[in-house]
Order: sequence, then C-alpha cells, then structure tokens
Amino acid sequence: MASEKSRVLVLGGTGYLGKRLVKASLREGHPTYVLQRPENCMDINKIQLLLRLKKHGAKFIEGSLSDHESLVRAVKQVDVVISALSSSDISTTATQLQLKIAAAIKEAGNVKRFIPAEFCIDPARHVHNLEPAKTLNVRMMDVRQAIVEANIPYTSIAANCFAGYFVPNLCQLGSLLPPKDNKVSIFGDGNAKAIYVDENDIATYTIKTIDDPRTINKTLHLMPPENIRSQNELISIWEKLTGKKYERSTISGEDYLAIMNGADAIIQFGITHNYPIFYEGGYLKSFELKEGDEEATKLYPDVKYTTVEEYLKRYA
Repeated sequence: MASEKSRVLVLGGTGYLGKRLVKASLREGHPTYVLQRPENCMDINKIQLLLRLKKHGAKFIEGSLSDHESLVRAVKQVDVVISALSSSDISTTATQLQLKIAAAIKEAGNVKRFIPAEFCIDPARHVHNLEPAKTLNVRMMDVRQAIVEANIPYTSIAANCFAGYFVPNLCQLGSLLPPKDNKVSIFGDGNAKAIYVDENDIATYTIKTIDDPRTINKTLHLMPPENIRSQNELISIWEKLTGKKYERSTISGEDYLAIMNGADAIIQFGITHNYPIFYEGGYLKSFELKEGDEEATKLYPDVKYTTVEEYLKRYA
C-alpha cells in the first residue's frame, strides 16, 4: 500500500510562485491548502485566483500572519509548510514574517518539513558586498539560523534565476519582453554563466522534496545543465529562433552600478543582486556541491525541465 501523501500548506499561495506551488502540489496528489488571509478579502484578483485554485482541488485555511494563534491553528492541520511570500522585500517585513512562521511551526510541533521563502541564489554562497542586496542576504541567513536553532526540519530551495525575469528580455533592464529595436546591452563581456529556471519547474522540484528523506535539512540546488548559460548565449539562441541579428553594446561595471543613482529601492536591489552574476561570474566560478547540498536534476531525473530555448520559443 502506497504511503499517504503529506498535507501541504502554502503561504502566499496566490503569488507569482505560490500559485505554481499549489498546482504542483495538487498534481503530485498532496492534499493542498492555501492560507486565506483576511487582508486579501477585498482584493478581487486574489479572490478570483483562490476560486481557480479551489477548482483545481485546493482547500482554504483561514488565518493571519499577524495573528500568532490563528497561524498555529493553521499549521497544526498540515504536515508541510511552504512559504512563498516575497523574499525580495528589502525592508525588515519579509524577515519578520518568516520568523513568525517559524515560531508558529515550533509551537505547533507537528510539521515534518518547512520550506522557507528563499527560492533564489543560495545566500550562503552568493556573497554580496553591495547594499541593499547585502543586507537582504544577511537577513535570509538569519532566518535559516533561526530555523536550525528551533530544530525545525527544513529544505532550502536554491532556485537561482527565475527565467521570466532574465530570459525573455535577454537580461535587459526596463522590460520583461524581448528587445524590439534589435539592440542589446551586454554586461561585462557577456560570458559569465548563470542558471535560469522555469518557474513551473521550480515548483515541481520543490514539491518533489517534501516527502524525500534525502533532502531533509539540506539545500536543493536547481541546476538544469542546458540552462547554465551566458548572456551572449541567450542572445544567440534568440537570434537563431527569430532570424534577427542584434547589435551588441557593452556596459562596464562602473556604468552598470551608476544606474542606481536616483533609482527606487527595487531597482537598486536588482542592480546590486545581479552585479556579481554578470560582472564577477556569480558563484559558479568555483561552484561545487558540498555536504548538505543536493542537485535537483540528479535527484529527480524523471522531471523534464524546460530548457532556455523552449522558454524563448514562447516569445518568438
């Protein structure tokens, strides 16, 4: 007789990644719940999305991130908690919410796995020297430490670069769509490698971990081999798909950082987060799996991930 599937609660289930996590969990046969927060009851878009998720089979649990007791009650109804709340909030809010969730899980005492809201380049490896990315990196590590100290079973997901934010626009700033003027900016020499992962694949791999003892108290790195690409390679793939030739102009590291001058906080975060990827080769220069690391495509070879070329075809 097959073992019973874990019950999964997704916090932030109506968000960009959250809705994908809910659907992936349902596809894998997990009883799946979304935290229905009172602050979203007047947001028509979130309500409509909740109804669509309900049609897929999701169930709702009422609770509030600002009400500890309601959060504990919600957590007690499931085996696994996944936080899909934004981790790129440069204020202290994101950190405070993660710590509140960890506190509720600790008090409930029944959760078999917690997946915190990281879903980015591993903060333990991707060292930032520039603000505001540096502070956010430190805060994510503080949350990790709090989870460990609370003896909460966890899995961290190092999803690397969300394809939707880097691939269609060929890493260009100011738009998430392909350039229309056949001109592209190259950051540095354009040869630094990064890892681009389809958001649906991020959700699929995440759900694969929750009943897998090999990933307990470890970091799962999503590193699809065909998606470890440089900016120049992305552009060349797009040129091949469209039959167009793009004029490439180089932006120095100094000029790239100068874009922050007068920019809002989100742009500043993006610039300082991406600078090590494009200009320092990211953490891939000396990357190797260490104790406490697992790699998704090796653990789950049955998952057919979306390649960068397949992702770009949607826009061609």
